[in-house]
Amino acid sequence: MNIRSVAAADEGGATVGRQERKRRKLYDQLYDTAVGLFVADGFEATTMDQIAEAADVARATVFNHYAQKVGFLEEWGVRRRARVAEILGAQHAEDLPVDDRLQRYLKEMADLNAASRTETTVLMDASARYGRLLQDPSLEIELARIVEEGRLRGEIRAGVDSDQAGALLAACYFSTILRWIREEPAPFDLHQRLRAALDVILRGLLADRADRGES
Repeated sequence: MNIRSVAAADEGGATVGRQERKRRKLYDQLYDTAVGLFVADGFEATTMDQIAEAADVARATVFNHYAQKVGFLEEWGVRRRARVAEILGAQHAEDLPVDDRLQRYLKEMADLNAASRTETTVLMDASARYGRLLQDPSLEIELARIVEEGRLRGEIRAGVDSDQAGALLAACYFSTILRWIREEPAPFDLHQRLRAALDVILRGLLADRADRGES
C-alpha cells in the first residue's frame, strides 16, 4: 500500500470514528431528553414527537435511533446494569466469595435506585406495564453467571442449576423493587429488604435437623 493509500485509509477511519461519535452523542442526547420527559410528564403521556421537539431533531431521527418508545426503557435497564458492572469491576468484586459478590451486586443496584427514586419509580413502573421487564433475561443471565462461577469454586452446591438460581434472584429483585415504588414514601428500606431476601435464597427456609432437635 502506497503512502497515498495509507493516508486515505487513515482519513476514512477518522471519518468513521467521527461519525460514530456523533451518532453516539445524539443517541445519548435523545435518551437523556426522553428520560427527563418521562420523569416530568409520565411515560404514557410522552410522545415520540415531544421527544423530537425537546431534543430539537426531526421525528424520523428519533425513530432511527429508537424504533419504539419502549426502547428508552430497555436502554435504561442496560445502563443501570452496565453502571453496576463498572462499579464492581473497579472494586475487583470477582475475587469475592459468591455470597458477598451477590450481596454487593444487589447493594449497588439498590444504591442506584435509592439515589434516583423518582426516576426509578416512573421508569420501572413503565417497564413493568409497557416493556419486557419480566421477560428480559439480561439480569438473570448476569446473576446466573455469578452463581455458576461460585459453583465452579465449590461455594455453591453441585446440584444447583445456575440458570434457575439466576432467574430466582432476578425475580426476587424485581418483585422487591416493584413493591418499593408503589408507595410514597417508600414502605421499607430497600437495602435491608434485598439483603434479607438474598439471605433466605442463599440459606434456604428449613432449619437444620439438629437445630430442630431431630436426629
